[in-house]
Amino acid sequence: MKFYTVDVKNINSEVSRSNYTEDALDNLADIIIESGGIIRPLVLKTTGLETYTVIDGHFEYYAAVKAREKNPRQCEMVNAFVISPNKEDTIFKQVAVFQQLNHHNNIENKASNETKQSELSLGKHKLSLIDKQINDLRLELAQEKQERQRIYEYIKSLETQIPKQITPLEVFNSLNLLDLTLRLKTAGFTEKKAVQVAESVEKIRKKKQFESLKDVIARVAIASGKKQIKGISADKMVDIVDIWSRILFK
Repeated sequence: MKFYTVDVKNINSEVSRSNYTEDALDNLADIIIESGGIIRPLVLKTTGLETYTVIDGHFEYYAAVKAREKNPRQCEMVNAFVISPNKEDTIFKQVAVFQQLNHHNNIENKASNETKQSELSLGKHKLSLIDKQINDLRLELAQEKQERQRIYEYIKSLETQIPKQITPLEVFNSLNLLDLTLRLKTAGFTEKKAVQVAESVEKIRKKKQFESLKDVIARVAIASGKKQIKGISADKMVDIVDIWSRILFK
């Protein structure tokens, strides 16, 4: 083999340029221009008077062609080993060994990349499952929160329905005329007398609230003809307390 600098335009390649991406060729071409040439010489064989074909280094050759297109003056020549006809078979064997090695490395790199992609996909799948579990847990917690809120509101609604128990004295001091009349009727008063007693209670407590049930007995009176009589006797008050103590009043 002899080392030469060969004019790029006198070289051709039997490998199609379409085997390489333009981006990769463009990138190496810029590096060749910047460094002033290719550092890996082409392996060529003579095909005619000062014409050559590429035996090895097809990618570098096409990058050198692109560099010459960009900068004709600087990138006109390339470094090359030109093999003599009597050494072609031996050189081809050497080139085949390197090509086989490159092919083997490419296969290993491809397998490694596929493994990495598989591991990445598996990792993404695991992350997706974890995200789903987290979202399911959040949904479950939100549903439990809603259920607790529903139960709380239901309990509150039940609490509002539970009658409030008040003392007989509070009945006389706080219920309005209609409710007081109804309560007196539950204690056995006739409707007429219940109305009379309720009206008397309302009139008297406006002046002063009752201090005790005895006070109610003493102060409440109803008209009976031209006379005023007790509206509630002591015995009747006992009945009232007994009946009302067994009823939950609102």
